[in-house]
Amino acid sequence: MPEPLKAIYTETFLRNFAKKVHDAYSPFDIERFISNVMDDTWDDLKLKSRMRRIAVTLGKYLPESYEEALTILFAIDEGCTGFPYLFFPDFIEVFGLAAEHWELSMKALERFTMRSSSEFAVRPFLLNNPERMMCQMETWAKHPSEHVRRLASEGCRPRLPWSVALPVFKHDPTRVLSVLELLKKDSSLYVRKSVANNLNDISKDNPSIVIKKAYSWKGENAHTDWIMRRGCRTLIRKGNPEIMALFGYAPVKDEELLTTCASLIVTPNVLSIGERCELRYELCMRECKEMKIRIEYRIDFIKAGGKKSGKTFFLSDKTVLGGSCITGIRTHSWADLSTRRHYPGEHVITLLINGQGVACNVVKLSIFLI
Repeated sequence: MPEPLKAIYTETFLRNFAKKVHDAYSPFDIERFISNVMDDTWDDLKLKSRMRRIAVTLGKYLPESYEEALTILFAIDEGCTGFPYLFFPDFIEVFGLAAEHWELSMKALERFTMRSSSEFAVRPFLLNNPERMMCQMETWAKHPSEHVRRLASEGCRPRLPWSVALPVFKHDPTRVLSVLELLKKDSSLYVRKSVANNLNDISKDNPSIVIKKAYSWKGENAHTDWIMRRGCRTLIRKGNPEIMALFGYAPVKDEELLTTCASLIVTPNVLSIGERCELRYELCMRECKEMKIRIEYRIDFIKAGGKKSGKTFFLSDKTVLGGSCITGIRTHSWADLSTRRHYPGEHVITLLINGQGVACNVVKLSIFLI
């Protein structure tokens, strides 16, 4: 089993970092910094809690003046790059939220995002002063660095994973869309992925807005088309008829299946948590010239307390001739993940074509771990 991501913060890592700080600021107490960070509760802390612990403890041993503390961090940040140094922007989130620090904090967030990412640290600024921060995002959207332009999009995602949601933009994403308008033709794939993920977030709360945007943007630019296709992925998974039509998928009608016959065989269909099963499917498409189809399967997972929660898994996306037969095999693991815990019971698996269920089967999962 791979080590958890939080394990990147070893004593060796902290000591090497502390030496860099000490080189720039000789009063910095390396040993007390490390012992305060890695106290008796350290082993129980999760990844982001460890980042916060480092940032807060760093503030204790740097000068009390925010300006002086940042001068020291600016002196060493070029040698502190990558994911582990997300505690640099977190330092800004902890100590730089006051109104009198605004300009300096923006400078620091812009600078640090080019070394790691400030996408989490900008969230409290957005919650405290959304209009002023969104003006800053529009400025960053025009920045020459792709890292800063990505921050303009990633930082204002309404549902950014690992971070607090932004209720104001879940309710009304108009200001977010003004930033995305500036980035919809961006030459950087790194930026375009973020724009697409932002649109996908918006589609979960405001599908009609994203559908309207998709129709207005489509065909405008090759980069924009790529963004829209990826940004509408949740709507596609749900078989939204307007989006499916926009991207050329065969239309689905309740009274008319896309297949003349379909089957889904699960082997074995009785297993324990931790085991795998094999999904075999066969589809015979209805007669027509050709059709664009998206093949998926949805599992209605049983959750704690007996509730059910569906998750869709991708199988294939292609154009096929009418009347053709399609077969496929997929292995599905029932091992617990950090993002999904399995519970015993009957889990229904449904084979989907363009969001339409065409066949189903059941897996009986027992509690015995493998």
